[in-house]
Amino acid sequence: MPGKRNVEADDETIKEVLQKKNTVKRLRGNGDFRSEECIEYLKECDICCTNPPFSLFASLFSLLVKYVNAEYPLRNKKAESLIPADMRFPDILMKRDAAHLLQLILEKICAGNAIVPVSGYRSLKEQSDIWNDSRRENGEDFTRKYVALPNHSEHQTGLAIDLGSNEEEIDFICPDFPYDGICDAFRKAAPDYGFIERYTKDKEAITGIAHEPWHFRYVGYPHSKIMQEKGLSLEEYTHFMKAHSEDKKYHFAQSHGAEIEVYYVPAEDDNTLIEIPENCIHQIYGNNVDGFVVTIWNKV
Repeated sequence: MPGKRNVEADDETIKEVLQKKNTVKRLRGNGDFRSEECIEYLKECDICCTNPPFSLFASLFSLLVKYVNAEYPLRNKKAESLIPADMRFPDILMKRDAAHLLQLILEKICAGNAIVPVSGYRSLKEQSDIWNDSRRENGEDFTRKYVALPNHSEHQTGLAIDLGSNEEEIDFICPDFPYDGICDAFRKAAPDYGFIERYTKDKEAITGIAHEPWHFRYVGYPHSKIMQEKGLSLEEYTHFMKAHSEDKKYHFAQSHGAEIEVYYVPAEDDNTLIEIPENCIHQIYGNNVDGFVVTIWNKV
């Protein structure tokens, strides 16, 4: 509804709105969704309807994710089971499982004091303060590239961590985390423990976020390995999983022979029933968009 967020309209109300003067506007250009005119409308709209040729779908998808991804704010705003990501820095927190696995990676690569956590869990107020401070100090363009809108930040989930090379001065927004040495050793080991480098250079058009070599997100195993092997961002993985329903499960083979089944279940309006085999290890999590991803560990 124009001017009213989260208000559902029936067909008659929609018809009445469309008949009002200046509600329907004729485009000045040819209607190409890639044009500046259409992109400006896309930034403002709540619902986008278009019918591009299949050959241009990838371009359309990139635009939709870039501008509409902000329409998927954090749904569960209550972060629980937070503990220090590193006991040396008790004020930098993560969810318990993610923090434990982060430490396992650091121990595996013998990081010692070479890698330090820079930023973990943030409350809504902290994210708002960072956003406003960055806009004031660094400008609008820089902030939109490197700082997520409040309630749209992965840091508010407790599952994201910014890491930096242990130097005398560390940039809070863009810490140094190079693609060599101990930092790259962490990057390569991360997927084995459920972490991914979230915002890579080659996925900027998909994520809508500039390259952040320091930002890692816990997505869980085997999802991190599947994403690594297939070269997928989290946005792409969410769509990839929708092709694997309960009757078309994705089968991930582990090195020791055990198999993991992963599949997608769409959310129902009220309650979603998910049937799980008895006596199996499983995990169910929401994708924050429209459904659930089910993971089942089969016995060897």
